Amino acid sequence: MKKLGTLALTLALLAAGSVNAAEVLEETKDQTTGKSVGGMNGMMIGAIGGPIGMLIGAGIGALFGGEAQEATGLSDRAYKIRTADGKEKIVRSTETFAVGDKVETRGNRAFSDVAKADDSLYDSALSYRE
Repeated sequence: MKKLGTLALTLALLAAGSVNAAEVLEETKDQTTGKSVGGMNGMMIGAIGGPIGMLIGAGIGALFGGEAQEATGLSDRAYKIRTADGKEKIVRSTETFAVGDKVETRGNRAFSDVAKADDSLYDSALSYRE
């Protein structure tokens, strides 16, 4: 019976790989904020024309919002990374990385090390003990 419990615990720990190692390939720009603000404003203005106008306005607003953010130089920093399994994806980070740096990814964020990742994820969490 003990062997079955040990096997189940081992399999559960192996399957719970939430932190992935990755390598930075290049720095890119991220206009998610501009696109979302532009899309929302376009949707509000397009709502004058009804449901179809709302959809068209949101699309045009998202297009122009991302371009406006890039033109003003307010683009956020994003990184193209290669994960341990060879896939490439784009993640955002508040930290600055150079090409070739080893990073840890959690979801859509990159961190320089695991301890820092834990601190940044839980800094804003409220605690009832404080």
